[in-house]
Amino acid sequence: MELIPIDPIAQKILLIRGHRVMLDSDLAELYKVPTKRLNEQVRRNTRRFPPDFMLQLTPEEFDSLRPHFATLKTGRGQHRKYLPYAFTEQGVAMLL
Repeated sequence: MELIPIDPIAQKILLIRGHRVMLDSDLAELYKVPTKRLNEQVRRNTRRFPPDFMLQLTPEEFDSLRPHFATLKTGRGQHRKYLPYAFTEQGVAMLL
């Protein structure tokens, strides 16, 4: 198992709706899986993720995060079709 310094992880923690969360794309990168696959597994196991474990960002919340993202990639299939999910600490634990 590869060790990851805590600082890069701490920088990915956001405060949304009063919860400290990490976005699905950041967690997928951390676990070295595509975001699409991580979200598929979450959808298949929705009972494990009650509202206090996971939330889906609103369009306004997602737009407010855009300055935090690097420039958009070009090409087909490079952009999100759906609004991102954000996972609380308990939700992150359920992903393991």
